[in-house]
Amino acid sequence: MHIASSRKNTQSGLRNTVMILLMWFSFSLAILLLVLMPLAFTEIMMSGLAKLHLSADAASLLVLFMLFGGAINIPILRFHSGRRICVQPLVSHGVFGFHSGFTKATNETVVAVNLGGCVIPVGLALFEFTRLMAADSGSFWAVVGVSSINIFICYDLARIVPGIGITLPGLMPAFAAAGLALVFLPQEATPIAFIAGVAGPLIGADLLHLPQLRKLPVGMLSIGGAGTFDGIVLAGIIAAYLA
Repeated sequence: MHIASSRKNTQSGLRNTVMILLMWFSFSLAILLLVLMPLAFTEIMMSGLAKLHLSADAASLLVLFMLFGGAINIPILRFHSGRRICVQPLVSHGVFGFHSGFTKATNETVVAVNLGGCVIPVGLALFEFTRLMAADSGSFWAVVGVSSINIFICYDLARIVPGIGITLPGLMPAFAAAGLALVFLPQEATPIAFIAGVAGPLIGADLLHLPQLRKLPVGMLSIGGAGTFDGIVLAGIIAAYLA
């Protein structure tokens, strides 16, 4: 009896030790992924921007601006939502994601554009478009065609989720933009893919769904509001990286 009890205690101790080791391994792996994923995405961003013929310094600055610009929302429109909602006081001034512990009741919704998730990538897309037009490579219709198809794809795939906003399969717009750009005009695939990658989520997912978004009881609708990890940035950068 004593031997059996001792063996059972030993097995129980080993089982507990294994469980503790597995828990620590899982925790360490999660921490490692949290550290490595942003680094990996930053590397993809740098590579994608380099393919747009930007210098290493310019690419680094853009990545930094997009990272830190993700905290800045620029209000462009206000409208009455038709119902009173509780929001953080700073939301009406474009500060989103800062929780002060205080709320105020309002029936006003602010529409804003995110600096890092919308303004900067759109500005870069416009720069690439003007560069393509200046090169006179016959790329105008390729840009229009690829962008239009990607806009339609994003419009069809986008879903409005109350309390969250618009959800969109993250990589689909990027794959579509890159693949279509390679088909339409392979020699200029990278800038065309980037332009279409930005236009798809911006126009197809966000702007064309704005009338439906107005019905959501939220204090702020931020276009590109997820900053660096918003669909506009992800689709544009990854499309350029893939093309």
